Amino acid sequence: MNPGPLLFLAAFFTMATSWLGFVLVPQLQIGRQAQIELSDTGQLYPSMRPGMARQGEQIYRANGCFYCHTRQVRPKGFGTDVERGWGARPSEVQSVNEDYLYDRPVMLGTQRVGPDLANIGLRQPDAVSLLKHLYNPRLITPNSVMPPYRFLFEKRKLPLGGQPTQDALFLGNEAPAGYEVVPTDDALALVAYLLSQHSEAILFETPPPPTNKVAAVASTNAPAPTAATTTNSPSTNSPSK
Repeated sequence: MNPGPLLFLAAFFTMATSWLGFVLVPQLQIGRQAQIELSDTGQLYPSMRPGMARQGEQIYRANGCFYCHTRQVRPKGFGTDVERGWGARPSEVQSVNEDYLYDRPVMLGTQRVGPDLANIGLRQPDAVSLLKHLYNPRLITPNSVMPPYRFLFEKRKLPLGGQPTQDALFLGNEAPAGYEVVPTDDALALVAYLLSQHSEAILFETPPPPTNKVAAVASTNAPAPTAATTTNSPSTNSPSK
């Protein structure tokens, strides 16, 4: 008996099962998630990034930023992310699926040569500092091992009078003599993308800690608690009571 057809069918069945398990099922479970309404503000989470930040996402990917930076704050017990101040939620769980709803593709990163950037927009909301960091990281972090991204900036001769224009970066001694350094549209878009990185909304998966010692029931988007267990815990994305 020729075993070829059986081997082909077995290999096909194995590949099909793997595709179903690793591609289709996660797409059905996660890829179809929708925005969540936060009951305390009525806003939808997460919101779509503004246009310039979406352009910056392409610059972030094209320059391989995800090779050295992650965008996933690990919970307590899996490292020191929370102790470092990288997380923004008052919960042991920090990064969840909803945080990446509009990311195409999701760039969680592969290693941490530099710090996690999941909440860089909250930790460092100064656009000028971020631009300087891109031009020369050691202007902001003296011992940084990040390479400079000077190609994202334009060097121009100073106008008559020697005064830099309003768009130029103030670099002190780093500025080339007789020239000014101006960020390009790509640099501005990349900074807009970094500033859009913040995930502080309280969700069902990231409940706040209990506010009293009597009960530890937090108001989330879980089913409403009974009268005997209702507390004055903070509101999250639960339906309005």
